[in-house]
Amino acid sequence: MRPIYLGKMLLRWCDHCHTPVLAKQCACGAATREVKVTPPGDSRPAFPADVALINRIYRDHFGDDLIPEGHIALLNKVPDNDRMEEVIVGGGVAGIIRYFPDKRAWEPVPRPEACAIFSPTKRYVLVSEDAIPFIRDQGMSVLAPGVTFVEDHVQAGDEVFILGPDRTCIGVGRAKVSAAEAREMKKGAIVRTRRNIASQVVPGAASWDDAVRANADVLERAEGEAIQFVMDVANRNPRLQPNVSYSGGKDSLATMLVVTKALGKIPMLFADTGLEFPETYANVDAVSEQYGLEIIRTDGNTTFWQTFEKQGPPAVNARWCCKVCKLTPVGDLIKEKWGECLSFIGQRRYESATRARSDRVWRNRNVPVQLSAAPIHNWTALHVWLYIFREKAPYNILYAQGLDRIGCFMCPSSDMALIHMIEESHPDLWQGWTARLRQSQAARGLPDSWITESRWRLREGGKDDEDSHY
Repeated sequence: MRPIYLGKMLLRWCDHCHTPVLAKQCACGAATREVKVTPPGDSRPAFPADVALINRIYRDHFGDDLIPEGHIALLNKVPDNDRMEEVIVGGGVAGIIRYFPDKRAWEPVPRPEACAIFSPTKRYVLVSEDAIPFIRDQGMSVLAPGVTFVEDHVQAGDEVFILGPDRTCIGVGRAKVSAAEAREMKKGAIVRTRRNIASQVVPGAASWDDAVRANADVLERAEGEAIQFVMDVANRNPRLQPNVSYSGGKDSLATMLVVTKALGKIPMLFADTGLEFPETYANVDAVSEQYGLEIIRTDGNTTFWQTFEKQGPPAVNARWCCKVCKLTPVGDLIKEKWGECLSFIGQRRYESATRARSDRVWRNRNVPVQLSAAPIHNWTALHVWLYIFREKAPYNILYAQGLDRIGCFMCPSSDMALIHMIEESHPDLWQGWTARLRQSQAARGLPDSWITESRWRLREGGKDDEDSHY
């Protein structure tokens, strides 16, 4: 896939503080170095649940945890058929995790630099000294004559580490044969070596509080620019009632923090689809209570199910849901309560190509009575999280449980890794959704695979409307 650049690649690392920094100089005064990640590069913190998942995947496969205790880790989502995440530790990409929906399983894809923090005890091969230059420097496959040992767990197709006689890592790759087969071979390839973009991993413990301090100047500048933007837009539109569009997600939380600093207490506009997680409803109430903000709710639940009965479930390429249970109810509420309004929305350019192309102030043609503005349009996910950590704001606990995006629990745009996670974490919600799908399946005479293989997420001949999203 071609790289997708949605904005400047800002991720850097301070080897003195052992934290990510979004500027060329850390607040400690040290120069930072670039962290090369795959575009668009919207890296986010790995929460304890993420770290536990990554370490389980690597421990099961290689016998050791990838992320040492006390180290900060980031995840960077990479374009893939479903979900692939780069794992950034010590200022470098130490490995990847990749999800296979048909197997409901994760695969580790390691980088040689992982061995700076990690010691494989399973799925590795040892090679002779004279084979090292060909493998390490020329990227040649590991051939049988150069192999001195193959660990018992190695099977054909496995990711493996390639180690020298002193167990220094000289490469990684995919095994072409099993350990048993390799031991019988006199010639031929044992491992196909994989070339990787060089990365630098420097071990060092740190906390997210340390990262906030390291980015103090960055956060102050970002906040100041966003506050000024809010004040300028509000001053240009004095007759429009300002509000914050709040969804229960991280971006709307950061936006709320910025806007209230600029304008004081203004209403929270919550588009309640009836399909939100219980944790999201709890977060909306908690934020309202902590900051003393009025919640203005819309209700799109009835219209969602009415449309579901007529059209079937929404799909990736036919997301009628946002227009039906968010945009239309929001527009109706605005007309009834204010006539028109100014809504500050947590939209960011790094989320998608559509949002990267969007103006920072706009009107959605489906909600012409709402003037929308995006104070954090140029922030990365790491800006958002560091700002939330700095402000000690009450974020949705679903993030800490491993979910990377918050919205309707059955959103068709979710990858299968997330959907399978939700099936396990919220079985009652998912069983209720599956029961509705089965009704639609029976009414339309569709095969069981439409549900079991999640084919409901893609509609034949469907065409999505960018302006139908919220």
